[in-house]
Amino acid sequence: MTFVVRALLTASLIAVPVLACAESHNPADYPLRVHIFGRNQTTFYHDRQAEESKGEGRANLFENGEPKGLDFQYECDHRLQTSSGFETFPAKWKKPGAELVVLVPEFGKPGSYDTCKFKVMVKDFTYFMRNGQLGSEPTAAFKQWMVKHEYDPEHGKNTPVAAAPAGSGAAPTGTGAAPTGAAQP
Repeated sequence: MTFVVRALLTASLIAVPVLACAESHNPADYPLRVHIFGRNQTTFYHDRQAEESKGEGRANLFENGEPKGLDFQYECDHRLQTSSGFETFPAKWKKPGAELVVLVPEFGKPGSYDTCKFKVMVKDFTYFMRNGQLGSEPTAAFKQWMVKHEYDPEHGKNTPVAAAPAGSGAAPTGTGAAPTGAAQP
C-alpha cells in the first residue's frame, strides 16, 4: 500500500465519525418548537471573531401539542437570540428530557441555520411575558389559551387569532391575544 493510499484511508476513517456526529441543519428534521423568553450569555472571541456563546435562559417547549416551561443552559457557535413576539425555533431531543438541539437562523444568510445545544430542566408549568416581566402559569391554562386562539407553532399556526366575543358570531380578526394575563407566549 502506497503512502498516499494509506493517508487517504486514515483521513477517511477520521472524517466519517466526525460527519456522523454532525447535526442536520434541515428544519424538517426538528419537529419541536422553542420560544425563548430570555437568556444571559457570555460570548468568547478569538481574533475579534465570536467563536462561542454560553449561558442560561428560560423558554417554552411545544411538543406533541403540549406546552412546557424550560430552564436551560446552552452552548452555541454564535450568539443566541431570543424570540420576537410569538416566534419559535425548531428543536429536537438529543437526550429526551435532558438535552435539546435547537436550530437558529444565521444572521445575513437567509435559509441558513446553525445548531445550539440546550441542557434543560423541564418544568410542570409554562412561562409568559406581561409588561416586560416573566411569569408562570399552569400548563393547562396555557393549553386552553392555545386552543382558544388557534396557536400551534408545531403545525404552522405561529400567530394566535383573537377569540370572538361570546355570542357575537364574529370571525376572528387575526390579532393575537395573550395567555392568562400574558402579553405573549
